[in-house]
Amino acid sequence: MRAAAGVRVVGHGDRRRRARGRRVLWGGGELLVTAGLVLLLLVAHQMWWTNREARRGAERAVAALERQWEEDGEGERGEGTAAGPGGGPSSGAVTDPEADPARSGTSLAPGRPYAPASPPRRSRAYAVLGIPRLGLRVPVAEGVDRAEVLNKGYAGHYPGTQQPGEAGNFALAGHRNTHGEPFRYLPRLRRGDTVEVETRSATYTYGVDRVLPRTTARDVGVVRPVPRSLVRPGYGYDEPGHYLTLTTCTPEFTSRYRLVVWAKLVSVRPG
Repeated sequence: MRAAAGVRVVGHGDRRRRARGRRVLWGGGELLVTAGLVLLLLVAHQMWWTNREARRGAERAVAALERQWEEDGEGERGEGTAAGPGGGPSSGAVTDPEADPARSGTSLAPGRPYAPASPPRRSRAYAVLGIPRLGLRVPVAEGVDRAEVLNKGYAGHYPGTQQPGEAGNFALAGHRNTHGEPFRYLPRLRRGDTVEVETRSATYTYGVDRVLPRTTARDVGVVRPVPRSLVRPGYGYDEPGHYLTLTTCTPEFTSRYRLVVWAKLVSVRPG
């Protein structure tokens, strides 16, 4: 039997193909929605959860350091200076106030740096970095390992650079985004702003001096004892001094370039 003129006959095969097409479209839509939700969760994890956990951990580390320093100070007041081999002062102890500005409470005199008694242990917090303008107060740990230091919301000390108060360059790195993002607002610093580094024995105050807005991640000149950019030689110093270097990624949410802030030691006060 022929179909009436102008009337299209739809067979079972056509209906099956259309049904399959609808299922494919529906399945594809579900996959896209699922992928979107997964991406949203990943973004939330990176931008919110890692910050929350890192900040809480950093706050606990700062509190633990301060508690330990207080206990150590009480022990020293009760027992006096620990004796080293032969009955003399223990290794690293300073007995001459003129040779130790941290104990004398005076401004640091050129050529008289205060050196720590022993090198800090890898990935362990041993100082506190404070930047009043940014409302920042985070632990400083030895090394710049991501998992063990930076992702905990700490500022990481570049191995091989000097320690707080020493002549040369005390260089630190920190995340600008995610994982506590302690250096997110580093670009807000201006010449004359203060940066404090607290240790068990003293607090070192540095004055912000210069800012390098952008350089490459491999510009090792910025963390040398006399810091000067190898990429942009117009930025840096020519003479030895007591420097602090802060580095972080730039622009935000990328790791392509580095932002650098330099500061100079202006005073030391006893802990």
